Amino acid sequence: MTIQRTPQHSMESCTLADLLERILDKGVVIAGDIKINLVDVELLSIQIRLVICSVDKAKEMGMDWWVNNPAFTRSGNNEQFAGAFAKIEERLERLERPEEAK
Repeated sequence: MTIQRTPQHSMESCTLADLLERILDKGVVIAGDIKINLVDVELLSIQIRLVICSVDKAKEMGMDWWVNNPAFTRSGNNEQFAGAFAKIEERLERLERPEEAK
């Protein structure tokens, strides 16, 4: 007597929002190393580490580099950026000015 079983498929479906919530809640780490050697001489070595998680999970893991970074805070040094933009605009005006006839 032979018993045949058909493959069973999971009936549980997952929306993209559910999947994203799981990833941000648990976190995902993607790591990779790239090395380029020429005749046993290492020319280039790149280490890639990517962590995808929620802000709360990152803080729980001790990653909070953005907290004290002025570029990510409302009280950042806006005067510094305003001065840099003014210099760029001034330089553009000088470059775009037509040369005076000689």
